Amino acid sequence: MTAPSRAAGLDALQAFVPHAGADYRRDRNHDTGPARTNVSGLSPYIRHRLVTEQEVVDAVLDRHSLHTAEKFVQEVFWRTYWKGWLEQRPDVWRRYRAEVADLLAGDLPARYADVLAGRSGIEAMDAWVHELVETGYLHNHTRMWFASIWVFTLELPWQLGADFFHRHLLDGDAASNTLSWRWVAGLQTRGKTYLATTENIARYTDGRFAPTGLATQARALDEAPFPAAVPVPSDDVDGRVGEHVGLLLHEEDLEPESLLAEHPSVAASIRAAAVTAAPEQRSPAGVSPAVAAFTAGAVADAATRTTDATVLDSVEPSAVLDWAGAADLDTVVVPFAPVGPVRERLDLLRSRLSAEGVSLVIVRRRWDGRAWPYASRGFFPFRGRIPGLVHGR
Repeated sequence: MTAPSRAAGLDALQAFVPHAGADYRRDRNHDTGPARTNVSGLSPYIRHRLVTEQEVVDAVLDRHSLHTAEKFVQEVFWRTYWKGWLEQRPDVWRRYRAEVADLLAGDLPARYADVLAGRSGIEAMDAWVHELVETGYLHNHTRMWFASIWVFTLELPWQLGADFFHRHLLDGDAASNTLSWRWVAGLQTRGKTYLATTENIARYTDGRFAPTGLATQARALDEAPFPAAVPVPSDDVDGRVGEHVGLLLHEEDLEPESLLAEHPSVAASIRAAAVTAAPEQRSPAGVSPAVAAFTAGAVADAATRTTDATVLDSVEPSAVLDWAGAADLDTVVVPFAPVGPVRERLDLLRSRLSAEGVSLVIVRRRWDGRAWPYASRGFFPFRGRIPGLVHGR
């Protein structure tokens, strides 16, 4: 079981750094099973920012050149790219959320329950379902195979597959999960789909699986157009900081030391701290016990690393207001939350705090502020910016 602490994440980073260059480039696409060592296993830590993207890339480039570790560094930036892309197109997330809610509230496809129970009749899919449910993780290559078989062979709605992943992945976030499923289905890069094949699966699972009867065609799905993209705001601090300031951490960013180091004037004003999380808001169906336990552990760990921090029992605005009132706060500072459930929660909290005379001020990391504006098109133009981004330009 992945330990939900910053210390465990840093240990995993230290152990992986020697392998982030040629070893990773050679072996990264192979899925040898749950005991795999050819990938970093850092994604649950990065997703909750128990360990930040900046320190992961810095640690790797202290050991390897950017050329040598290019493939691994690009994988770190894929998560950043997806977040920046969705930040500029929030209606993609809103529509997905509405479609999932409608699908789960209606008559579900006949084979949906069997697939989720590991009874699809496709040995590989059934094994991957069990691995996901039991460990909260799947290899990235396997996630692509799974999504392709779900959409094109089993002909199930992509939204339900994305929801299943989001409920069970320890590293599940709104952008990476939703947009990766859309890419497989031919919606993200219009008309370009991903087709899983027996040969590819057999090759990269070292013969563990060679499923037959898979779809031989992958016709791209279609959808109604979205509104035009909106630019990423340029400000790193959104709102005026008062004199009595409290820091409220959430599950999108649980590493306050490096965050506040980027905003020293905000850090100097903080007199109280709290940590809160609601992973169950990922889906109308809630989340798995593994996701709930990991998030709770990560929150508790963040509280131990934050001076005088309180773990709030609820994310409801009333609980935050009670904490703010008890500490006599006029400002609550929160880390920037990208498009997703936490952003939705903070939007509601802002109005409730404002009604009580308390400001909600958002602070954003430089990593996001630098990179997200370049995620306006596909990943390949964004990839060209990576050398500058890793050097802070």
